[in-house]
Amino acid sequence: MPENPSTIDRLGGLLEVTRLVRAETGQPALLEAIAGSIATSLGFDTVVINLYRPAWNDFEVTTVHGSEDARRTLLGDTLDWDAWAPLLDERFERSGAYLIPHGAFDWESDVGRRYVPAWEPSTDPDAWHPDDELFVPMLHSDGHMLGILSVGEPQTGVRPSDEELEVLVAVADHVALALQSFQEEAAAAHHDLALRELLQVSARLAATPSVEAILQATCDGISHALGFRKVAVQLPDPGTGVFITRATTGWTLEELGQNAPLSIWGLAPLLDPPFEVEGCFLLTHEQAMSRLPAGHRMYRSVMNGRGPWAWDRHWLAVPLIDRGGNVIAVIWAEDPADRLLPSRELMQALRVFANQATAALDAAGRFEEVRFLAEHDVLTRLFNRHAFGRQLEAEVTRSTRYGRPFTLVVLDVDGFKSVNDRHGHLAGDAALEQLGLVLRAGLRAADTAYRIGGDEFALLLPETTADEARAVIERIAEDLVEAGDRAGTPLRASFGVVVGDRATTDAERLLREADAAMYEAKRTGAHIHFVA
Repeated sequence: MPENPSTIDRLGGLLEVTRLVRAETGQPALLEAIAGSIATSLGFDTVVINLYRPAWNDFEVTTVHGSEDARRTLLGDTLDWDAWAPLLDERFERSGAYLIPHGAFDWESDVGRRYVPAWEPSTDPDAWHPDDELFVPMLHSDGHMLGILSVGEPQTGVRPSDEELEVLVAVADHVALALQSFQEEAAAAHHDLALRELLQVSARLAATPSVEAILQATCDGISHALGFRKVAVQLPDPGTGVFITRATTGWTLEELGQNAPLSIWGLAPLLDPPFEVEGCFLLTHEQAMSRLPAGHRMYRSVMNGRGPWAWDRHWLAVPLIDRGGNVIAVIWAEDPADRLLPSRELMQALRVFANQATAALDAAGRFEEVRFLAEHDVLTRLFNRHAFGRQLEAEVTRSTRYGRPFTLVVLDVDGFKSVNDRHGHLAGDAALEQLGLVLRAGLRAADTAYRIGGDEFALLLPETTADEARAVIERIAEDLVEAGDRAGTPLRASFGVVVGDRATTDAERLLREADAAMYEAKRTGAHIHFVA
């Protein structure tokens, strides 16, 4: 029988593990080398490393140093945490390791695959039995489990002494340091990737005023940098408050169809402080559904795991808040590639992406407003006189070239000065806003409305005859009266109408004729006057 490894041998093994831990190599190769060093220096024929998988709350055999039979039996096997717990019972604890002697545990229970070498123990009272098991936990510096070291078939043929167990525990601590180092390096690399992606997204956001491009860049950046396979950005409809999906990464149309519409008011119960982490809101599926109307439908994640660290159909929402505290968009992140709940650091990165998108949307909104106001009236939101002049010239050119008719209508609010004098300018502005709403609602898709003066407006009705124009104008006149009655401010208008045709080549003359017709309608009280 071989002699026990000397103290120098054990110390040499410990130093070799330390050297390997510091070596620049990949994790699988490192663990293979460590297992071999443990076997050589501490005198075990079989060394097994079980790594904890937080996404599944289990342990996987990733490294086996020993016979081909041992490798074939154990490599790749997994065992849940609950099944390991009885093996790490305090009654088996010795010097920080767990030695389970033959006959002390019922191995018929579900404890995964076992390798039991086919040899007979000696008659020594401390002889190692093929059915013995020796486990050493490998812990993170904060105390959580990283893996379990398992050794067997001591070359001495006897169970290790307390001194030998202490050395084995010290070696396991060094292996744990290596595992922790690899995890921290992976987290740092992931953080660097997120930072680089954030900088790239920031550059793209700054370079485009397009809302759609901003939202798509945000989705793509979050998915690529933070590892979510599905990302969507929704904006609330200004009229209904219902969120509409405007950009996605990783979603199919069928999957999007599984989501029932959610309003800005329906979202509010999900944005509850108890669920907030770094400005993001993480809820279990059950928590989310309990806060939504009965029967609400939502996509259920497929990248789920098990246990306290795992993602399991969770909901992750990141609201985009404007300067006034209003929710202007919401980011939904689904199906994390690692099947784990996001860490606080990942939530911080997600919030930074959201903040970048908020700033870009704010800038894009201001750009769009400036561009909008270049051709629109700030009060009524109708096209302005500059846009009217350009479009009138275009209609005249088209009519002259192709012989297609169009109708020009000029209208003026009756008694507008008295509204201002009697009720003040705020009431006058409100009346003009109402008029703008009526014109936008009453026109056909091809028609356009313009504010060309204080209380003077124009309409361009392409492909419209005199009879068709009269029907449009009468409908608008009725809508104006009804709107004025609802607001308690009379709203009536006089209309001057001229139909352009192939013979019409002078846009300015056409406008003068329509303007004159409008004043004639006002003078006669007819409200509508067509140029003969």
